[in-house]
Amino acid sequence: MCYYVDSSLTKKEIKEVYGVGYEDEDFEAQPFLNGFSHPLVAVILDENPTVATSANWGLIPSWATDRKIQKQTLNARVETVAEKSSFRNNYNKRCLVLVKGFYEWKWIDAKGKEKQKHFLTLPNTKLIALGGIYGNWTDKETGETLTTFSIVTTEANELMTEIHNTKHRMPIVLTKAKEQEWLSSRDIQDFAFPNHEADLVAVNMDEPPIALTLF
Repeated sequence: MCYYVDSSLTKKEIKEVYGVGYEDEDFEAQPFLNGFSHPLVAVILDENPTVATSANWGLIPSWATDRKIQKQTLNARVETVAEKSSFRNNYNKRCLVLVKGFYEWKWIDAKGKEKQKHFLTLPNTKLIALGGIYGNWTDKETGETLTTFSIVTTEANELMTEIHNTKHRMPIVLTKAKEQEWLSSRDIQDFAFPNHEADLVAVNMDEPPIALTLF
């Protein structure tokens, strides 16, 4: 799954990497961002890929009467995204979710009492794009319209199977070559593992430091 990301990017970095400006309310730029707080995250939407904007994490389908469903829609499984009522009207509305990487925990014991936090990203890049779907929802009480999104997940590759060793899931991480294909509404199953795989690198954040000696 994918519930925690590094969103500590800048508008300057978005401009450098994607060649687009930024419009709308500021996103939350945090090195450790919790999806369950439904924060604003930087995204590029398929309907206007010439500019970056922000969206709330946790897709709210148009039929929802309030925001409570968001806690269940941080992620959307690629295998069922076209069938689930929360996603089926939005799975071809695509966005790039812009982050520096994401976090996952490896269970060291069978009950998960001991875990190791890992940070995952792509090599040699300032930013990465996760595959997202989005929609616009209007609060009938206030009249406010929100853009909300879900990160699409797939079966874990070999590296993520070792790290996410209980659920065996991972977000769809888009390589540069695949970003425009994602936004162009190519069949979403083409991005499911093993049809698509990005060469992730992982850093164990909880690995004990190695003691340095003179000998």
